[in-house]
Amino acid sequence: MKKLIFKKFAKDLTKFFLLASISVTLIVWVIQAVNFLDLVTEDGHAFKIYFLYTLLSLPKIFSKTLPFIYFASVYYIILKYETNNELIIFWTIGIKKIEFINVLIKFSIFYLIFQLLLTTYIVPKTLDQARSFIRSSSVDLFSSIIKEKEFIDTVKNLTIFVENKSKDGRLNNIFLKEDLGSGKYQIIYAKRGLIDNIKNKNILLLYEGKILNKNKNKTDNLKFSKTEINLSRFTTKTTTHPKIQETSTYLIFSCIIFLNDLSNSFIGKNSFIGKKLKKPTNETINCRLNKLNDSFQEFFKRTVLPLYLPVLSLIACLIIIKSKDDYDYFRYKFLLFVFGVCTIIISEISIKYSGTQLIQNLLLISLPILLFIFIYGYFIKKFKMPNLVTK
Repeated sequence: MKKLIFKKFAKDLTKFFLLASISVTLIVWVIQAVNFLDLVTEDGHAFKIYFLYTLLSLPKIFSKTLPFIYFASVYYIILKYETNNELIIFWTIGIKKIEFINVLIKFSIFYLIFQLLLTTYIVPKTLDQARSFIRSSSVDLFSSIIKEKEFIDTVKNLTIFVENKSKDGRLNNIFLKEDLGSGKYQIIYAKRGLIDNIKNKNILLLYEGKILNKNKNKTDNLKFSKTEINLSRFTTKTTTHPKIQETSTYLIFSCIIFLNDLSNSFIGKNSFIGKKLKKPTNETINCRLNKLNDSFQEFFKRTVLPLYLPVLSLIACLIIIKSKDDYDYFRYKFLLFVFGVCTIIISEISIKYSGTQLIQNLLLISLPILLFIFIYGYFIKKFKMPNLVTK
């Protein structure tokens, strides 16, 4: 009987969690997708790249919203059971309140493991994959980034100015400057132009113009009636190197070990763990001393924040302490919800204080553990009080 009741509770909790998480994630994703439109309108990437890039941001959005959605789900289901007098069935068949709390803690461990899998592996992997699409992408939609009477420098090493652009894509009075490096550059002026796709390549056709080649102190001029420029060889200025959130957890941990002076620690360079780690290179991660705090914060965000999920379960369980018939029940449940939200906010803020200080880091790790012990201890004391009175 107990198993059936807890199975129903778990089913209700999972259904509400999935519904809420899908809804919230999709809403945030749509809003974020609108912001990512700059990849097309400003940076000139193809819609395929835009779609793949935004699609791969879904795991990140889901992992960011998971703590709040999980707390709201547990809070709502327990509140619903209490309002509908369904919790009375639990107590009537002999389920103790501390037993009910222990089962919820087990549920939270499952979500904790799932969140750790997301933050430490899936999210960095998908973000890096999304960035790889940008790295391998050329500027496909030049026509979308070119605007009248504006200097466009979105493309790397190239500045474009067009005085007039017609609706059919024809360009008038075109100015281009390409930086060739080492004091070299090329300036092209043309009266007319048109961007065309020839053999799957974006080609800029220019008519009636001049080419000026500057090589240090030497300058060459050349007139032309028609010339072609392969735009596919140019790349965008969009950030292509991996950011810290796109780096694997293994590389971040390795960077912390090799940059931080932990030689006398159990995770130091000369320890068993340290010797097993491979030193990251600049090609795989920007591993430098001035980035050490960022590495610590990212590592703690991935590994410490999920530890708050059992704490959030206990906060939601505080509902069962007070009866819905109490005169201040509405105020009590409201304060519990605020308490849970504040815990989530504090957990996010606390990560900003992680860094190279060992004591500070230990305090941050112990914070969710201490909160859990404190609230669980409060439950044990509360439920033992009636027994003490009868004795």
